[in-house]
Amino acid sequence: MSRFPAFLVALATSAALCAAPASAAEPAPLAKHQVTFDKYSLLLDGRRQVVWSGEFHPFRLPSPDLWRDVLQKMKATGYTAVSIYFDWNYHSPAPGVYDFTGVRDMDRVLDLAAEAGLYVIARPGPYINAEVTGGGFPAWLGTQAGRARSDAPDYLAASDEWLSRIDRIIARHQYTDGRGPVILYQIENELAATGVAQQNYVAHLHDKVRADGITVPVFHNDKGRNGIWVPPDSGVPGTVPGKVDLYAFDGYPGGTCRTDATPGNPNVAPDWGTYGPGGAKGGASASPNTPGFVAEFGGGWFDYWGSNGTYPCTAVRQGPGYERVFYGTNLANGLTLQNFYMTFGGTSWGWLPAPVVYSSYDYGAAIDEGRQLRPKALTMKELGYFLATVPDVAKMDRGEPVTPSSAAVKVYHNVNPDTGVHLYVPMHAPSNATTDDTFTFPLSTPDGSYTVPLRLTGQDAKQLVANFDVAGQHLVYSTSELMAQAAGTVLLHGRPGEDGETVLRYASRPRVDVLAGDVTATWTGTDLRLNYRHDGLARVRISGGGRPAVTLLLADDATADTFWSASGLLVRGPDLVRTARAGFVLTGDTKAARDLEVWGARSPVLLWNGAVVPVRPTASGSVVALRPLPGPADPRLPSLTGWRSAPGSPESSPEFDDTAWAVADRTTTNSTTPPPAGQPVLTADDYGFGVGDVWYRGRFTGPPGEQVSLRYGGGGAGMLQAWLDGQYLGQHVLPSALAAPPTTGTATFTVPAELRGDGPHVLSVMVRNDGHNEDGGVNDAHKEGRGLISSSLTGAGWKLRGGTADPVRGPLNNGGLAGERAGWTLPGFPDRGWTPATVPAATASPGTTWYRTTFSLSVPSGQDTSVGLTLGDPARVRSGGHYRVLVFLNGWNVGQYVADVGPQHTFALPNGILDPHGRNTLALAVTSDGGAGNGLEQVALTDLGSARGGVPVRPVPSPGWPSRP
Repeated sequence: MSRFPAFLVALATSAALCAAPASAAEPAPLAKHQVTFDKYSLLLDGRRQVVWSGEFHPFRLPSPDLWRDVLQKMKATGYTAVSIYFDWNYHSPAPGVYDFTGVRDMDRVLDLAAEAGLYVIARPGPYINAEVTGGGFPAWLGTQAGRARSDAPDYLAASDEWLSRIDRIIARHQYTDGRGPVILYQIENELAATGVAQQNYVAHLHDKVRADGITVPVFHNDKGRNGIWVPPDSGVPGTVPGKVDLYAFDGYPGGTCRTDATPGNPNVAPDWGTYGPGGAKGGASASPNTPGFVAEFGGGWFDYWGSNGTYPCTAVRQGPGYERVFYGTNLANGLTLQNFYMTFGGTSWGWLPAPVVYSSYDYGAAIDEGRQLRPKALTMKELGYFLATVPDVAKMDRGEPVTPSSAAVKVYHNVNPDTGVHLYVPMHAPSNATTDDTFTFPLSTPDGSYTVPLRLTGQDAKQLVANFDVAGQHLVYSTSELMAQAAGTVLLHGRPGEDGETVLRYASRPRVDVLAGDVTATWTGTDLRLNYRHDGLARVRISGGGRPAVTLLLADDATADTFWSASGLLVRGPDLVRTARAGFVLTGDTKAARDLEVWGARSPVLLWNGAVVPVRPTASGSVVALRPLPGPADPRLPSLTGWRSAPGSPESSPEFDDTAWAVADRTTTNSTTPPPAGQPVLTADDYGFGVGDVWYRGRFTGPPGEQVSLRYGGGGAGMLQAWLDGQYLGQHVLPSALAAPPTTGTATFTVPAELRGDGPHVLSVMVRNDGHNEDGGVNDAHKEGRGLISSSLTGAGWKLRGGTADPVRGPLNNGGLAGERAGWTLPGFPDRGWTPATVPAATASPGTTWYRTTFSLSVPSGQDTSVGLTLGDPARVRSGGHYRVLVFLNGWNVGQYVADVGPQHTFALPNGILDPHGRNTLALAVTSDGGAGNGLEQVALTDLGSARGGVPVRPVPSPGWPSRP
């Protein structure tokens, strides 16, 4: 079957397939488009849309080529849109200074979304929350006098400065002017205060973005369902109108995992639309003239310092059963705009995290932190493909009530008023029941009245349609769920082992050929009834009866999940199908040797990732590869050896030269934690040090007393270490294992008797800043002080030093450790003079010790291996070691490990930052309380998932020594 492979390869790479223009003539003007809406749905150029969106934050994946990987995976798993936060603090290290290059190139991510075929919901803040430091506010904003998220002039000026920059980018990617995928724009996020200052603020934001050229509909995301910031014509008593076009809200009804990290039993799925209580707090009912829009619905939940490590648990709890029940309930309630937060969580690398979260932002999402598809991603594919196959769901009214034969079950019933298509969504009553129920329910459509047999096992719901035309056939009803159709082929699926029944209508008796599986066909009047069990893949060919021939594929869920719908093709076998062109050119991934079968192919051979694949035709109307596609090879990750170390706390020595340090001479501050009267302002933000570790040195001549007390702000699991005249006093760690941890505290140390004299003395203090508070309460919480706030010493003169922004890696990469400032994190730094070291280390000195090594990778070409770095014993949530590690890969701060707080042990090393085909530099800043058991534990590379395929990934700039900030 491969008579013309050379010709086909050439054709696949030709300009014709790339849709290149035939000449250099002046390009045609861009076509204008419309984004409109009514009470049912969004309409794009008059076409109704169910917006099936997933949240993705490019700032949590510092490798732009991997943005393409994630976006392609989202498109392949059924999403039609991506929601993107744009993080102000990620782009602005100082007032008036903005960077949109490299990993901060937001034009690029919007281009990639368009390339992947995804619409975009743009969410630029100014405030985003998102569990990022300051809720997205840059650290320098915390020094302003005016209240944030209000009409204070200095805050409005700053937010306008940000919006002017980001809107310039978003505006040139709008669907409305034909230049891009952006269909919706969010102003602000979860703004719960509704005073005059906030009403003026929301109006100002609206007018600003319109003046900046934003023409798509504008909305605000209401935290919960409070009826806040609804369109002016809502007319619902108790709502708060705002200058917006759409009303949107968020909700996370899935709950959290129990402390033993088991899935537990989720909450009841809420009715936040047409079946709900109505009114201002009923969800979509707060705005009856606009479509139901949930801007954030739980696709998982974040985890916090000191937890038991609940991401794997959350992935199960908010897994396939949850998705079918909760998201299906939303569809039944007319929520035709749904965005699932998160779909890819990624990593809060560097100093990006808010105090509540640690470095991993995996979220238990459909795509895990290592970019691997979880089982729940495949259930999202089932649902997303269903919506693409049944666009009638975009406009539904409540149908006649349906009473099932069992009181343990309820059935939502909706009808499209234009097409007459019926939607039935059966689930347990209440929906969190997990029993096994066999029942029937009555179905009545223009086709007649039927009694439909069904079964629900465990946490489950089904999306069933009736009176529906598909692939030239008329579906009376099916107890299987429609998943996809292409090239005269229809795929239906159901739970493994459950019976299925599909009824089709014909003018006369058609011919039925069962090609595979155990399927019984009966003919009654005008109805063809197929009965079968969902077990593997049954294939039925139906021809005649006054309709075009069709192939029905009847699969269990696991088998259905091996199918992919792409550009008019239906593809079975690979672990991912990324793209399809020209009916035979495919790209995708395989995690092991896989079959390849394609319906709708338009060639005697296929191209898979550029390689010719000979095929043969089947009786099912498909072509199947003559041999399996190959899977990945063992990446053979090396052991980490050759460590060298050097001490990293020279500031603790009384002889250290701090001449060039900033003098703490300010007497006023806009921080919410000012010092006591008469003491100098010490908070780090007031001196331009808003990120990472900050060192202080206080000189005084009088006796220190028996104890020294230091009040400080450190964020979640923040820490302080202190030395007096070079002698270590100890460390203090803020409490954790709380969803809302304290972010300030007071460290009190006993002064050794030999140091209690008149001096002179030098008190050296290092404070670790684990992020600024979010401002969810509109109370300037982000202005809480970081670094030292005050001390028990009187008459001390203080100096301080923090980090500076890396010009390539950005403002959140580096803090103020001496090693960071000296370039010890960078590739090529001359560390031959360092001391050879053994890892694990049996003991440690107080303060920071640096470890460095290099390693080389040789991941096979054409393979995507996601690599992680694992510290300590991942079987233990927390180790006993009182130490923490900043992990630098090729100069990039990829996260913080805290051994005695936990729960994270493994850190994703994204390709691009990581060179999978060359040499890499690993630098670890280990900050310890000192002594036995507090040294660096074992360190190893981990394969987080390998696939043959992937996307091309170029190196992200990683300037080395001496090109340091």
